[in-house]
Amino acid sequence: MSAERTEHALSEDMVEDRGDSASQDAAAEKPSAANRLEEEGDIAADYLEELLDIADIDGDIDIEVRNGRTYISIVADDDSEGLESLVGEDGEVLEALQELTRLAVLSATETRSRLVLDINGYRQERTGHLQKIAEDAAASVKENGKPIALEPMSAYERKIVHDAVADLGLVSESEGEGNGRHIVVSAD
Repeated sequence: MSAERTEHALSEDMVEDRGDSASQDAAAEKPSAANRLEEEGDIAADYLEELLDIADIDGDIDIEVRNGRTYISIVADDDSEGLESLVGEDGEVLEALQELTRLAVLSATETRSRLVLDINGYRQERTGHLQKIAEDAAASVKENGKPIALEPMSAYERKIVHDAVADLGLVSESEGEGNGRHIVVSAD
């Protein structure tokens, strides 16, 4: 092999090595979805812990990643009135706190978060209530055949109701705008 061919072959190998190295560096810089969700949970937990400290409210923070979302729960060993104040009437304070937590994650990661915040099991309890509402609406529609409009609710709550109605074999649609957005359940 001539010196010119050897030099050309060596430079091609070096370009290939740099290409492999560059793609490995890019892969290392871009975190996996699971790592991103875990980081999101850590940032949210730090934010919420600082808030609890400022408000002098006791609570333990649990982080769980499932179904492509980060779930943050704040629970207390005893009935802490402070945590109940963070839920508010009809979960309004909880919704606002969830949005603030999402903004804290957005600020730190420059990525929009879909995390779900629960305090003292409010969302779990509310899910059971929403499923009952969906069952009652479905029974009413099946009985008289007329569509039924439900009370306005958040996007997260509407998703729960849509899923429950679909499981019951009926159709649901969201109607309205803003705080008046609600679900209409029908047979078709």
